[in-house]
Amino acid sequence: MPTASHELREHLLRTNTEFRELWEQHHELDVQIAEMVDKPHLSEDEQLEEIRLKKQKLQLKDRMEDLLRRHADVAIPPSTSASSMSVSSPSQR
Repeated sequence: MPTASHELREHLLRTNTEFRELWEQHHELDVQIAEMVDKPHLSEDEQLEEIRLKKQKLQLKDRMEDLLRRHADVAIPPSTSASSMSVSSPSQR
């Protein structure tokens, strides 16, 4: 069953160029890292490259998560925001 975050991600992939480009770059790095992991032995340079690729992939993920958070904040109707979920008043207890 799709969650709200899954639906938002799918929506951004269809409608937000920046998010889609980040997603594609993230996937490309995933493929490159997988190719390196499949090697039985990495040279010192390859090990450094693997670390660099993993850091870059994490940066892309952080940027995508930031976009998801910003769009989720906009997409939340006021009636379900955190401020409306406050503790009930004494008269409502």
